[in-house]
Amino acid sequence: MIKVLHAADFHLDSVFASLAPEKAAARRREQRAALEQLAALCEDCDLVLLSGDLFDSARVYRDTLDALKRFFAAVTAKIFIAPGNHDRLTQGSPYLTEDWGENVHIFKSSAVERVRLDACDVYGAAFTAQEMPPLLDGFAVADPDRLNLMVLHGDLQQSSVYNYVSAEAITASGLDYLALGHIHKGEVRRFGRTVCAWPGCLMGRGFDECGEKGVYKITLDKTACRTEFVPLHTRKYEILTVEAGDDPLAAVNAALPAQTEDDCYRILLTGESDAVDLPALQAALEPRFYSLSVRDCTVPKQALWAAAGDDTLRGHFLRDLKQQYDDADEEQQRRIAAAAKLVTALMDGREAAL
Repeated sequence: MIKVLHAADFHLDSVFASLAPEKAAARRREQRAALEQLAALCEDCDLVLLSGDLFDSARVYRDTLDALKRFFAAVTAKIFIAPGNHDRLTQGSPYLTEDWGENVHIFKSSAVERVRLDACDVYGAAFTAQEMPPLLDGFAVADPDRLNLMVLHGDLQQSSVYNYVSAEAITASGLDYLALGHIHKGEVRRFGRTVCAWPGCLMGRGFDECGEKGVYKITLDKTACRTEFVPLHTRKYEILTVEAGDDPLAAVNAALPAQTEDDCYRILLTGESDAVDLPALQAALEPRFYSLSVRDCTVPKQALWAAAGDDTLRGHFLRDLKQQYDDADEEQQRRIAAAAKLVTALMDGREAAL
């Protein structure tokens, strides 16, 4: 039985273009600081598998290289890195120009390489260009009786130009665990006897990377594989949809969780509402967040029965419902009013909330 930490897609030195320059620089410092959390999680591990895109681009700050070296030096386990499309192994890559320490093995060829350890065999390959053909096709482990792992950057989407990894290739590989990167959302799959996983990105950087982010801790032998997602304590990106109603500020405050000051939020105001004063709302809410954007997706409020007298399909429909409404008790009136709102929204081609 061995213990493995599997992480990927650090994207160190990301631009954070949606943030002000000073906050973008602060987020890059936070990325480096997250490596200290990661080092602590590696303390009880036998192996660390890093599945590519540790850097966001070829431009890497000296501060970042030093932080990554400190992380590697703090880990006693053997570390294996499979460069991906963002940190591909080409001339001038920090993977080639820096000394990363004796416990770090970087796969440097697009041909799958095998490293034999006492407890297992570890396979891997590198992106040597931004786009790579399928690297796993035709592969099979050398010794099926040993514990076999692979670290690789790749994608399950058949149309992908970033090392398409097919279900058939995974099934035929004979691997016990395939540590993948590239997909920024955590996912564990099984193909045949092979467990494969994407841990997702280490830290959210935009609203396409919402929620908690972290790593997988794996415990496995030839008979079983247990995966545990471990979140890192970093800022989250969240999208919150709120029906604005008569008081958008009160509606948003009622919908928000208690702790939001460390996070980046996008709030979408929906439903019928009078004109929303976005600057005033933004100013009132901004102190509750690290970063906030508010979008007005509301439609103008209309008096529910205003068209009941019109000689139109809408008018006849509303007139009939209004008569039922006037004769109904309070609970029935609520249901009739909801039906009127739903049908008129559909008549207008608007999204109707049930």
